[in-house]
Amino acid sequence: MSAGDQTNDGDKPGADTVSAAQVWPEVERAELLARGAALKWASGVFCRPEYLERLGQYRKRESQRTASIHTRLKSMAQSYLEGVGWGLEQLREARAELREASHTLKKAAVESIQNAEGGASLERLREVSINHCQLLATVSNLPRLYSVHGMVLETERLVESRRLLEAHARLMKLERWQDDILWQLHGATGSLSAEDQCLVAKYFSGVGQLVDALAKELWAVVSSALALARQNPTPFVSSVRIVEREEALDRALLEERGSSRGCSRPLPPRRPRCWREHFFQVLEEAVCARFRRVSYLHSRGPGLAGHLSALQHGLMSDLATVRHLLEHCVPPHYKLTRVYLRVSHRCLHAHLTQVTNWDLESGEIFAVLNWVLHIYNSPDMMGDPELVTDLEKEELGPLISTEGVEQLQKKYVQSVRKSVSEWMHKALQVELQDWKRDQEPDTDHEGFYQTSLPTIITQMLEENARVALMIGESLRDQTIQMGLYEMENLLNRFREALVDFGKEYCKDPSNNKTKFYLHYLLASISNCIVLKKSTESLQQQQSSRSVGQFSRTPPNPLAALDRAVRRACRLVMDQLLQDLQPFLPGLLTRSWLLQGAPTPKLCHILEHHLELYARVRPPCRQRLQEETQWLTVVEYVRALMQKRLVCRSEEERWQLAQQMLQDKQLFAEIFLGLV
Repeated sequence: MSAGDQTNDGDKPGADTVSAAQVWPEVERAELLARGAALKWASGVFCRPEYLERLGQYRKRESQRTASIHTRLKSMAQSYLEGVGWGLEQLREARAELREASHTLKKAAVESIQNAEGGASLERLREVSINHCQLLATVSNLPRLYSVHGMVLETERLVESRRLLEAHARLMKLERWQDDILWQLHGATGSLSAEDQCLVAKYFSGVGQLVDALAKELWAVVSSALALARQNPTPFVSSVRIVEREEALDRALLEERGSSRGCSRPLPPRRPRCWREHFFQVLEEAVCARFRRVSYLHSRGPGLAGHLSALQHGLMSDLATVRHLLEHCVPPHYKLTRVYLRVSHRCLHAHLTQVTNWDLESGEIFAVLNWVLHIYNSPDMMGDPELVTDLEKEELGPLISTEGVEQLQKKYVQSVRKSVSEWMHKALQVELQDWKRDQEPDTDHEGFYQTSLPTIITQMLEENARVALMIGESLRDQTIQMGLYEMENLLNRFREALVDFGKEYCKDPSNNKTKFYLHYLLASISNCIVLKKSTESLQQQQSSRSVGQFSRTPPNPLAALDRAVRRACRLVMDQLLQDLQPFLPGLLTRSWLLQGAPTPKLCHILEHHLELYARVRPPCRQRLQEETQWLTVVEYVRALMQKRLVCRSEEERWQLAQQMLQDKQLFAEIFLGLV
């Protein structure tokens, strides 16, 4: 826009306003707002005449502000203009580069079309080259192909004669030929057709059969290694070497396939073979088969202990073979001893689990528990220090779980309890028969009456506790607990038998079968004393933590013993009273006063009874003596209270007193001399 145009436009402000308002309506609105704000500000500042003196200052300040705003606007506009100019320059350069690139692409397209037309003429040459490569491969492999059949037959003879290393070397050569032919066919065409692959597989079919035959012989040698190692370990060594060769070949082929880029060489047929893994599987099966071959004949019943002994012998014999022979025939990383221990432990665990499910008797359960808990972990077996070193990093676990052992112990206690109950019943029946013998009870070395009952019971319970302790304290405590229960039951039946014995005697005191009734009562009391000592001994053997642990209501045989003793003592006192009864009515009567009878006869009976009481073990002997003395006093006082004698004079009263003093002297001589 020229200067003249600017002047003319300045003469027509109305035209500019209308034009700006039409183009930018917002400008008009902004201008109106600005004028309104300015008028509002001016009316506030110049509301009084004296403020007009500052008009010059306000004008100067606003002029400076306006000039500053114009300067910033000019600077901003200049910056924008420079940026736009730089952008336009970049666009010009980009357009030139695009034009050059487009020209180059057109030239490349023309050349590509020309090359494609030239490549079509070389297709015939490519076909000739492929045919030439195939013919070259055929000519180079003809000697191998002609010798394949003969080598297969030769390898078969080597396998049959168990010359395994030579057979494997020839087999590897045949497989290498087969692999080379497949690779040449694959490399010539870039791919291997199904027809070519089938043709090669058919021609080399004998190789696959050789692999199977060699593997069969190989695993036969490995499975019989434990049996034949002492005679000739050479076949086993050859088998291990072949396994390691195959493992190395598998690893090399896999690494080659994994590291190759682009066209990777395919794996040969039936690769990888993983023969090392199969080697351990065959060895495991062989170990399990040897365990299964251990004769289970007569393994149930009394033969179970012998069966476990045979297992131990077979296991340790095979373990010695593995440690001292086979371990030196394999690489160290095989850790053959550890493998054998792990497999044999697993087989034993399975077999013993089967055994524990049988309906075993107490002796069989003891044999199993003793073998599992003690023999298996003893220095003669797995506790051998050298084996502990081999197993320090590997936990085999228990042969039988903790729950299984506890279940076996419960079955053992139940079986022993049944046997103990039967024996106690038989012993009690023998005891009842002894009571009716026509002779006094036997006496021990101290002169006390006794029968066979306490000896049988004590020996039986102590023997069961001793045998159970060979397994462990827990089983011993359970066995003692069971024995105490059975002891309590026996004593309750024993007390009932005493009552029946007393009733039978009361019915017919003259019966010869109860001739020694009192003697056997006294022997029963002595038996109870012996059983009490045996019971206390068994209770002392129990662990303090196990008392009451196996049952909510622990047995109390001592209470049953006390009841039986009190019942027997009561029967003894009843018998004494019965013997005294014919003479008691004569006490403190007129005949007694004149003649002194029946006191001497009473003393004779008391002496006889006290003499028999001396055959009773203390403290029941003292108890019977005290009760006898008390019975005598009670009956004497009863006779006095019945006033059988009435004194008619002072002389009779004096004579009564003298006779009573004389009776007192006779009784004192009897009782004061007691021990």
